[in-house]
Amino acid sequence: MRGKVWGWAAFLFALAFSATSSAQVKPEQRAIVINGKSGTAPSVQINGRTFVDMEGIARIANGSVGFQGDQLILTVPCTSAAAPASAPEPEPVPHNGLSHEFMKAGIETLAQMREWASTLGYAIQNGYGVTESWVADYREQANSSLRLASAAASTDADRNALQLLTHEFDGVTAWSNELLEAKKRMDVGKYATSPGALRNDPNSQKLIACGRFLATMIASSEYRDDPSCH
Repeated sequence: MRGKVWGWAAFLFALAFSATSSAQVKPEQRAIVINGKSGTAPSVQINGRTFVDMEGIARIANGSVGFQGDQLILTVPCTSAAAPASAPEPEPVPHNGLSHEFMKAGIETLAQMREWASTLGYAIQNGYGVTESWVADYREQANSSLRLASAAASTDADRNALQLLTHEFDGVTAWSNELLEAKKRMDVGKYATSPGALRNDPNSQKLIACGRFLATMIASSEYRDDPSCH
């Protein structure tokens, strides 16, 4: 019976059969899937448990069944562990496209410059005390963000956009210094008497126009140029 492993399953079946029922139980062909390989093999169910022909299992798995002394040996080919899915390659950046990291750093730089300029303009218009050290904190935060944008620039489009950001930073710096000097000379009263005087100043308008353009350009993820940023 060693050459026919089904005899082993039949023996188990006979034991269960004699203890439970006198009804005849016939093996049925059942679809079986082993490591993704499918096939059929004889099987029987006894007391809720399923017994399957081991030769059928070996055949489906491209293996073999044999005996060594009293041992029944089932050998199946080893299946290598599924290779981990490789990370998707980043999509190529278009010729004029801005990299994602630069876009994030550029948006943060614009936000810092906007806060610097708007806070200073509000203080000047409302006659609040403005000092060099107070302005220096805003300038340094914007400059720190600009340095991060510079470090993130990895494409020609990034570097071209960085030049425009740098021009805007230099413009805000010059504008801020002019207001500080005017404050020292007590020459800012004209901005307090006319709410739109500071905003309508040509230098202010140029900075506002460039800032809006840069925000739109970076959001589009594609480099463009504009005279307002030169």
